[in-house]
Amino acid sequence: MTDFTPEVLNLADLPAAVIVQKIETMRTADAVEVVNELGLDDAVQVVSQLSQDHAVRLLDQPELNEAAPIIAMLPPAVASLLLDAMSADRATDVFQALDEPERNHLFPLLALETKVALKKLMGYAPNTAGSLMTIEFIAVPANWTVAQTLTYIRQVERSRETVYAIYVVDPNTKVLQRVVTLRRLIMCQPDELIITVSRDQDPVAISPLTDREDLAQLFRKHDLLAVPVVDEQRHVIGIVTVDDVLDAMTHEMSEDTYKFGGMEALDKPYMQIGFGQMLKKRAGWLGVLFLSEMLTASAMQHYEVELEKAIVLTLFIPLIMSSGGNSGSQATSLIIRALALQDVKLRDWWRVALRELPAGIALGSFLGLIGVTRIVSWQMLGFYDYGTYWYLIAATVGLALVCIVTFGSVVGSMLPFIMQRLGFDPASASAPFVATLVDVTGLVIYFSVALAILSGTLL
Repeated sequence: MTDFTPEVLNLADLPAAVIVQKIETMRTADAVEVVNELGLDDAVQVVSQLSQDHAVRLLDQPELNEAAPIIAMLPPAVASLLLDAMSADRATDVFQALDEPERNHLFPLLALETKVALKKLMGYAPNTAGSLMTIEFIAVPANWTVAQTLTYIRQVERSRETVYAIYVVDPNTKVLQRVVTLRRLIMCQPDELIITVSRDQDPVAISPLTDREDLAQLFRKHDLLAVPVVDEQRHVIGIVTVDDVLDAMTHEMSEDTYKFGGMEALDKPYMQIGFGQMLKKRAGWLGVLFLSEMLTASAMQHYEVELEKAIVLTLFIPLIMSSGGNSGSQATSLIIRALALQDVKLRDWWRVALRELPAGIALGSFLGLIGVTRIVSWQMLGFYDYGTYWYLIAATVGLALVCIVTFGSVVGSMLPFIMQRLGFDPASASAPFVATLVDVTGLVIYFSVALAILSGTLL
């Protein structure tokens, strides 16, 4: 049966005390949805009345939209206890989202272990393995037995992010040697040494500076549930779990989606972001794109004399501009996705160009054939009279489409490489940006082809 019942959807309308009672009987994911529907004051009231275990489970969920504001509005003593009980990586995310005065006020109240974890995790740059990792993992000496390890897991499992992977380290140097899965551990004899039951291969490990996109590729390649983060001496300093990677990649995909649409990423759900913030996020890119599109007017002014002589050419300007922009946007989307999946590397730019050039010519020829057929059909059937030189106009439109679509495909495929080479996110080469660029150059190409073909006749 579905968990998404009308009762769950309507809980937000009930008194706080009733919501608290209901939430404590619900699955955490459903409880998060209910709290997300509440206003901030009501959400704070509900969280403050929950038991500590239920409140921590709720705040530990990345899907909870207002975790940091809720913590900020709770009494400092309560907020510090909840942060102490939360998983280290999630507590770090929430703590970083607080304003600096709030952080300064709360930090002295935290437990020493929480302070150490926050200082450690906040020291890494965003979007790196260090910023995503948790220090709550299980590591045991290589000279322990299976029985010792299982006993230790029972003692600490409530305070660990995951118990599915056990990291075996050298008893003296603490260097990572092996990884043992919990399933394998359960199947072995109690008196066996844990180092002997582990697989005889070096474990997959990463640096804390590993980018989250590379991290996602690693998880996909090796089908991992967790990966150890090690320092230069291969000491385990934390682990990154698959749920953290999924959350990070979901966030990145959301950012890329906004960039594809030509706007800044929203830091809150659509219905919760303020009107002023929404305008600020959208106005910047719109302004840049509008100023860029003004170059289109400049291009048309440059060919004003030609337009006066052959007004018929203006009929095909929307067709020409949209075709070039669409082909460029297609190529950009393909290459951004290929770069994200590491199907292509920065060094492959010339191979991509060699693929897009014939592809652009073929696609342009296809569209050009459609355009020529349309002009010829309308002329022959009497739907529209393009004048004495209608066949030259058809040739102009057909050849212009070949040139513009080819140009759009090549430029659209190269822009993500250029952005990445300059150190920017390739997604910044968004579809509106590509379309604007190709619009301007498309007009120049169109009128240049028209001058070459129609010179001496219409022009």
